[in-house]
Amino acid sequence: MPINILMPALSPTMEKGNLAKWLKKEGDKVKTGDILAEIETDKATMEYESVDDGVLAKIVVPEGTADVPVNQLIAVLASEGEDVSAAAAGAGKGAAPAASSPSAQQGGARSAPVEGSSVLAASASQSTRTESPSPPPSLSRGEGGGGTPGASSAPSPAPKTNGHGRIFASPLARRLAKEANIDIARIAGSGPHGRVVARDVAQAKAGGALRAPAAAPGAGVVPAQAPSDDKIRALYQPGSYEVVPHDNMRRIIAQRLVLAKQTIPHFYLTVSCTIDRLLAAREDINSTAPKGEDGKPKWKLSVNDFVIKAMAMAMVKVPDANVTWTESGMLKHKRVDIGVAVSIPGGLITPVVRTAESKTLTTISAEMKDLAARARARRLKPEEYQGGATAISNLGMYGIEEFAAVINPPHATILAVGAGEERAVVKAGKLAIATQMRLTLSTDHRAVDGALGAELIGAIKHYIESPTAMLV
Repeated sequence: MPINILMPALSPTMEKGNLAKWLKKEGDKVKTGDILAEIETDKATMEYESVDDGVLAKIVVPEGTADVPVNQLIAVLASEGEDVSAAAAGAGKGAAPAASSPSAQQGGARSAPVEGSSVLAASASQSTRTESPSPPPSLSRGEGGGGTPGASSAPSPAPKTNGHGRIFASPLARRLAKEANIDIARIAGSGPHGRVVARDVAQAKAGGALRAPAAAPGAGVVPAQAPSDDKIRALYQPGSYEVVPHDNMRRIIAQRLVLAKQTIPHFYLTVSCTIDRLLAAREDINSTAPKGEDGKPKWKLSVNDFVIKAMAMAMVKVPDANVTWTESGMLKHKRVDIGVAVSIPGGLITPVVRTAESKTLTTISAEMKDLAARARARRLKPEEYQGGATAISNLGMYGIEEFAAVINPPHATILAVGAGEERAVVKAGKLAIATQMRLTLSTDHRAVDGALGAELIGAIKHYIESPTAMLV
């Protein structure tokens, strides 16, 4: 029986993908582990390997095709001993589900079987190269360089109904949603025709984004609509501009910024930190760095490395702030995973420093240099930029004194870091000069309210101004 190969859903934000390249052609023999194709998502370009033996009977979607919906048939594999011509002629008709590989369940780049449809006949290779990572998180240049949500999920389309208000969902998904006390209408469906399946409920339970509750009948509030492209273009003289189409990353950044500002009640707290002691400690530590084989110092700490460590230590000191809001309950994290904004061509991404509270400054520095270099080379794996409970956006190197960042769902906080500058301050009743740096903490007021946010940013300020406290 032929095996259907479907367009996979590789991330919570993915609704469509681009079929970049077929690495096998029709009639080629395929062995388990052979790379079949390269699929471009909103975040990365994935190599897909076969989990079955057979012959590639028919390519349904040619390479170079953009915006192929998830779960759409892209190819048919003829099983061993099967008539290839017959399999090709019956493409998509009565094909058997593909066997899922054990690796299909591992890591952010893997795809689980799709409930209610053929199972994906290919699994993501661990060798991935990031093409359009979503800032996730991280940060967008939209609002003061604020958080570009990357790694979680994009705004969900309206739920699919049968025309009478009933949501399309599998019986298993309905039962799981009821047990988890989650409104099935608020879960984005990834099954055929937008059907809610068990995997979608599992993602919602794990903190995935939910749709806002439906307005009560007769609420009478008409949501604001953005003006159409034609109306905007009519304001400008024809020929006075060129249209630059949005790529997947920019489109996801825009969607997630809107999601963040529409669904997260932002609350802002700003403090000024005196960083003269931090700068002195940085210079002293850097001066003690031994030389490597290339003759260069083995480490060179940046101010941002200290900020990452200070945020991690503060989260340990104020554990109630190390949380993620979900409709069914608060996720209180047992470790501190911090996303750090990195600018890349066309946008930003926030690679995550895991268990930052347990790492030394030199380890954090080395890890960030590696993550940033691979982010700019578009070589990050999904698990390296997804997740985390907070993030840091530093625009100090651009001379920005102060700004407020947009929270990156599902994070509950994000810290915006300004430039360190010499300023006049009053010490012991006398005017003096000190190097100061402004920090602004954006919080999700549902999860981290004003008093708790003040406690957290106070702890960050303490560690920034007393850097030796980070070394013990």
